[in-house]
Amino acid sequence: MVKILVYPDKILRRVSEEIKQVDGIFLSQVKILREELIRGENAAGLAAPQIGISKRFFGIKKSDKEVEIYINPKIVKTFGERAYPKMVGKDNKEEDFLEGCLSVPDFFGTVKRYLKITVSWKEIRGEKFVSKVKELEGFEAIVWQHEFDHLDGKLFIDYVKKEGGKFYKWNGKEMVEASIENF
Repeated sequence: MVKILVYPDKILRRVSEEIKQVDGIFLSQVKILREELIRGENAAGLAAPQIGISKRFFGIKKSDKEVEIYINPKIVKTFGERAYPKMVGKDNKEEDFLEGCLSVPDFFGTVKRYLKITVSWKEIRGEKFVSKVKELEGFEAIVWQHEFDHLDGKLFIDYVKKEGGKFYKWNGKEMVEASIENF
């Protein structure tokens, strides 16, 4: 089991290195990230820097056993303005979507995101890279942007602070308002 790095670990603030080739070391790093993400009960995604690997790749959980790995990802196109995402909560009421992060445990906040993006990345096919492009919307687009930010040393708390978003702490029973100023 790998240790997830927690804020304020300096590795979380580094810009990650591009991956130039498929080799045994890189394949083992991908395997470690994939296994850690599958194990994570509340994890939608996991970026390499969060497990101490300062390289440009992350994974997003597609199901309990399936993880898609994005290598050297890029945002190719954005649609519309960045906005605070909403979700349908209890009693079919619209609520703020709260982002959380394994590297900032028990804290959640509102972050403006693009709700639709086009992305490109590399996938491993045998011992080579294959280029991929896909349009993402909603939750998948939000998670993708969150993990992508990790590769540039950015955390969701940076956006909450900069944009004046709402910020909460999970106290084990409920969400309570928290101060972003401590970050």
